[in-house]
Amino acid sequence: MKSMRSNLWKENSDCLAWLDEREPNSVVYVNFGSITVMTDQHLREFAWGLANSKHPFLWIIRPDVVMGDSAILPEEFRKETRDRGLLESWCPQDLVLSHPSVGLFLTHCGWNSIMESICGGVPVICWPFFAEQQTNCRYACTVWGIGMEIVNDVKREEIEILVKEMMDGEKGKQMRAKTLEWKDKAEEATKQGGSSYNKFDRLIKEVLLPAKGVTNDEE
Repeated sequence: MKSMRSNLWKENSDCLAWLDEREPNSVVYVNFGSITVMTDQHLREFAWGLANSKHPFLWIIRPDVVMGDSAILPEEFRKETRDRGLLESWCPQDLVLSHPSVGLFLTHCGWNSIMESICGGVPVICWPFFAEQQTNCRYACTVWGIGMEIVNDVKREEIEILVKEMMDGEKGKQMRAKTLEWKDKAEEATKQGGSSYNKFDRLIKEVLLPAKGVTNDEE
């Protein structure tokens, strides 16, 4: 089955060539989804925390990510990070998270993002906004052991510390190893005969096909 994608923004795959030029596990990937919004103050604090970490980053930043305004990053930030940062409006996230140069994912904790991060073997820093994102964050950070959470009152110092710990610290190494364990489990579950494969096959045969008037004999 071909990969099925659905998003509200046009993907730009040029970032994959940029990632090809980076060292393994060296890039911080940042994407807060297609509909989440934040304050301009949070955007600036987050940007400077990311810049001060000194790590290369790929940041997917939508023009409408700031509440009631356009997302405009400080010119000083752009100058500071021009040699190690790439800003895009959207990207093929599954391909980015499976790229060997990506070592960390800063995410809003949407379910698809969490699953793609696990399948790519990439640990997460979580900044949940609404809906199921708080629950997903809890599972990632306290149940699965693959991430750390940003507090709601975003400060640049906290962002810098979290990124450095996840990229360079002992806790980050442990979470990366744990994420790879979950990646192996995901691959086992989705291959033919695996638990997810079998349940999806059952869903098709018992729900989707009958709803279309197709019987098992007609498959």
